[in-house]
Amino acid sequence: MPQLLLINPNTSAAVTELLAHHAGALAPHDGVLHARTAPFGEPYIASAAACALAEQAVPAAWASHVAAHGEPDAVLVACFGDPGVAALRARTRVPVLGLAEVAMRQAQALAATHGGPDGRYAIVTGGAAWRPMLWALAERLGLAARLAEVVTVAPSGAELMADPAAAQTLLRAACHEALARPGVQAIVIGGAALADLAAPLSAELQVPLVDNVQVGLRAAWHTACSARPTV
Repeated sequence: MPQLLLINPNTSAAVTELLAHHAGALAPHDGVLHARTAPFGEPYIASAAACALAEQAVPAAWASHVAAHGEPDAVLVACFGDPGVAALRARTRVPVLGLAEVAMRQAQALAATHGGPDGRYAIVTGGAAWRPMLWALAERLGLAARLAEVVTVAPSGAELMADPAAAQTLLRAACHEALARPGVQAIVIGGAALADLAAPLSAELQVPLVDNVQVGLRAAWHTACSARPTV
């Protein structure tokens, strides 16, 4: 039975429940999901300080889970920003995935497929503080060359989650702003709290839309299944 550990780096149980719901829907028939909420930190990560705190909370959540259940087959750090991913990779051989890295790599591949050498991707997310942090993450991952822009809307992901109708309007406008950038051939909707908000926009766009939660969970389950030894 492949086991996936999903760690929500913020302290919002509602976000953990939302992610667990989507993870359960995508799980293989024998998959076992463990969902953990950060033991300390902020209800929503919307600043560099909150992100730094999450860097410590994620390993703490991992240690607590391992003490109680042993190591899983894969871990998904479910925050679009991947706090704690590098720390976990340094302390375990278990594959550790982050929402942002998975989504950005897929968007970059789609941009290259649809746009050739000039194909680029953009990111749309909530919270202005995420723009420099996501650019820095893209640089660290070697994914900045094809990143055209990070377009943010003023409300945080938690605020967008609380008002889906208004969120759709804001995200739609942000996607069209992203499409105005030269060469954009794919858009990432980033943010764990935006799991239910990406799909309605996909039919309206002329380029592929990458839902960070869906692609992250699919990749995580695939990794867990691949890492599980066959008997």
